[in-house]
Amino acid sequence: MQNIQRPMGEALLYLTDEQLRHGIEAMFFAYRGFTADPDRILDEHGYGRAHHRAIHFINCVPGTTVNNLLNILGVTKQSLNRVLRTLIEDGLVVVKVGKRDKRERNLYLTETGQALEQKLSDAQRSRMRQAYKQVGPDAVAGFRTVLEAMMDPDMRRAYLAMRHD
Repeated sequence: MQNIQRPMGEALLYLTDEQLRHGIEAMFFAYRGFTADPDRILDEHGYGRAHHRAIHFINCVPGTTVNNLLNILGVTKQSLNRVLRTLIEDGLVVVKVGKRDKRERNLYLTETGQALEQKLSDAQRSRMRQAYKQVGPDAVAGFRTVLEAMMDPDMRRAYLAMRHD
């Protein structure tokens, strides 16, 4: 009987519930590590993860509208307004009236906001860079592919539209 070699991806199609559970646990612990450094920085300023997400995406899409940010973050208007109010009052975000539509509110980071975003991103980039170096380019590409496949279709389209590479 001939030994047929299966491509690795095909073997992965038959994961057991136990193997999937281990993957889920790994994601929880990885997320905990991924957010630990920024959480410490945010805590120094009295901010939480919602502030971090808003700062991150305002930085990614300068001039983004409040409605676009609501769609990206998937939060309620009330909760986003609370976060934005704090960031605006603290001088990290500035709101400008839309050039084409005066009803739109466009969001930009101030220099102070950009500095905090840089500090937060540097911490996360450092952790990711270290992990990526350990596993190599094939694993990095596979990881990204898995993450993209886990996204809801609308979010995947938004993510792919934002990519800069």
